[in-house]
Formats: sequence, C-alpha cells, structure tokens
Amino acid sequence: MKTLFCLSLVFSAALLATAQTAKPAPTERIALWPSKAPNGDGTFEDCAKELEVFLPPAEKANGAAIVLCPGGGYIRHVTDREGYPIAQWLNEHGIACVILEYRLPKLRHAVPLLDAQRAIRLTRASAAKWKLDPQRIGILGFSAGGHVASTATTHFDPGDANATDPIEKQSSRPDFAWFVYPVVTMGEFTHTGSKHELLGDNPSADLVRLYSNELQVSNNTPPVFIAHAIDDKPVPIENSRQFVAAMQKLQHPVELLELPTGGHGLNGCKGPLWEQWKAAALVWSARQKLIPGTTP
Repeated sequence: MKTLFCLSLVFSAALLATAQTAKPAPTERIALWPSKAPNGDGTFEDCAKELEVFLPPAEKANGAAIVLCPGGGYIRHVTDREGYPIAQWLNEHGIACVILEYRLPKLRHAVPLLDAQRAIRLTRASAAKWKLDPQRIGILGFSAGGHVASTATTHFDPGDANATDPIEKQSSRPDFAWFVYPVVTMGEFTHTGSKHELLGDNPSADLVRLYSNELQVSNNTPPVFIAHAIDDKPVPIENSRQFVAAMQKLQHPVELLELPTGGHGLNGCKGPLWEQWKAAALVWSARQKLIPGTTP
C-alpha cells in the first residue's frame, strides 16, 4: 500500500509539472506570408510560417497588442521561456500577444526584419477583428529577438498605398517597443554569434552600420522600454546604453532598467529580477498611456 501511495504522489507531481509547462493554445493562427516570402534581394522562398495570436479575455482587453520575438542567437527560437509564458502574462494584463517565430537569417540579413514588419502590418490590419487599437501596436524582443525588435523599431515604412496586397498598405512602424537583454549593435559590443548568423564573418562597413540600431534612431522612432543586467557577458549592457543615449539625444521617451545581476537570460527567465522587468514594463507603458494603470 505504501508503494502504491508513493507512486501516486510521483504520478500527481508529474501531471502538475506537465500542466505547468504545457504549451497554451493560441486564439488563432494566421499565415505570415500568402505563400512566397521575400528575401530582400529580389528573390522569394516558400514560407509556411504562422503567427500565433493570443487574445485576452474580452473583459480584460485594453486594446494594446505586442508582436513578440523570442531570442535564440538567430539559430533557434526560445519560445518555451520567452514566448508562451509571456503571452499568458500579457493576456492577464489585457494585452494581446502575437508570437512571431521569424525566419532564421542564415546570412540573409533582411529576412528577420521583413518578417517582423509583416507581423506588425498583419496585426494592425487585424485590429478591428481582434478589437485592437491600431495605434497601440508594439513589439517586444529578447536577446537576438531584441535585435529583430530594435531593427523593426528603427527601420519601418508607412506602407505601400499602391500595393495589391492590402496587408502591405499598412504601416510597419511599431507604436512602442520593449527590449529585454537585447542585441542592438553589430559593432564593438555585439553578440558575435548573432552577428555571424545575420551578416557573416566579414560584412561591409555599410551593412554593419545598417544593423547597428543605435545608429539608426531617427526623429520618428517610437518610445522604448529596455531591461538589461549589468553582468550580462554574452550581450553586454552597452548594447542598451548606446541605444538609450541615441534616443535621449533626440529627446525620445526611453527607459532603461539596469538590473544588478542575472546575466544573460536573467537567471533562466525566472525569479525576482525576471518579475521586476515585467512589472517595470507595465508601469512604463501605463505612464506612456499605452495601457491603463495596472497592478503588475
């Protein structure tokens, strides 16, 4: 009897662990591209990627939405830690979340940006259907996904009024952005692995500058919140500090939460420091009038 009781406890614990780590079901999946996706050099490729859309309960929804770009060094997507749990948390606070597993570049430098721009356009085009405010569409990125997000935040267009695809008529400019331990630069303080996957070993100076997003801040760059640990070795905090300095130079709204420890990934995406950036991002967003005042 004792053995059966112990086995029952083990089985119950296993079920609980499975429930805690189970992948949530999206409200909707939507094709990122019609069929062929542009590579940025005039060529196209087959693309079956889908956006995973997570909408908050109607009674909680506040009209804001975030396109989420998980990290992974441009070689994978860490969606289990930097995707699904964040989508659930955003929904709890009334924010819709659209998870984008952007195409991995494999030296095709324009591909992640094109996917992020498309995701923003699609989200904005779906505003009426998803009950969103088309002027409160943001982007969030972690690590290399932070590079995708910071690239989309500094490289955008108003849409093509003459496009035959109605999605392409939408603006690709995010209305706000959150970056968490982001790769921002392709210069001195870059993450070498991400730079290699995006640009190769010997990129031109022009290409390095183009994707060093601290150098691409413009008069129309939207408000940005950033969180980064001071002791991050793979992606030094100078990535974020340089971006903040560029934003401040143009007097754009920006905030950098410098966390004292946690390294890259903030202790495996858990614990007090992980919760601290989440709370701070909500407070900042409420201060920017992007979401109602909220209890983190």
